[in-house]
Amino acid sequence: MPRLRDLARRAAPQLVEATLVPLVLFYAALAALGPTGAILAALGWNYLALVRRLYRRERMPGLLVISTLALTARSLLALFSSHSLFVYFLQPSLATALIGGAFLLSVPLGRPLAEKLAHDFVALPPSFVKRPRIRRLFVRISLLWALVSLANAAGTLALLLNVPLATYLAAKTGVSSLLTGAGVVVSFLWFRRGLHRHNQELAEGQTLELPVVSPQAAA
Repeated sequence: MPRLRDLARRAAPQLVEATLVPLVLFYAALAALGPTGAILAALGWNYLALVRRLYRRERMPGLLVISTLALTARSLLALFSSHSLFVYFLQPSLATALIGGAFLLSVPLGRPLAEKLAHDFVALPPSFVKRPRIRRLFVRISLLWALVSLANAAGTLALLLNVPLATYLAAKTGVSSLLTGAGVVVSFLWFRRGLHRHNQELAEGQTLELPVVSPQAAA
């Protein structure tokens, strides 16, 4: 695994493109274009980045895909809502549900989203990613985060509909933190175990490939 400094250097451009630039565009356009113009400016940047990569046939960063889904959900609700508190607090739940759906849909498409996110942070060799064990690992992690995201969205929505707002704010933080923390721990353990087994397979393969020299030949 690479050092944290190398991870940060690789992830920084992805974070700037997917989160920082839309935020700067939103606040820059807010004074000149108003709330609607600011929302469209930020959303337009994300979709322009997606289209540019599709046109150039470049790899699609997982962070960009997830941030675009979340921003789309929040933008649509902001544009068409009546600015009620219910709709305001519904936005994060809808965005989380869309992210869960993206993780889930990426599996039957053969492009697990967990693998895309891993590429955003770590330069994974193609020979490593194509191994059946590693492919299954990314599928399992994608399904895990689909479950975590959908359970998070359903849980927070149930709280929003059934408890007072003050209770909702406290309970939502606890539920989201618990589910996300559990997902991070399980993903880390699965990935570490997958790397360990991958290294074992490589070691066993190299051992099997060693030439066998007979005593007569050695003499």
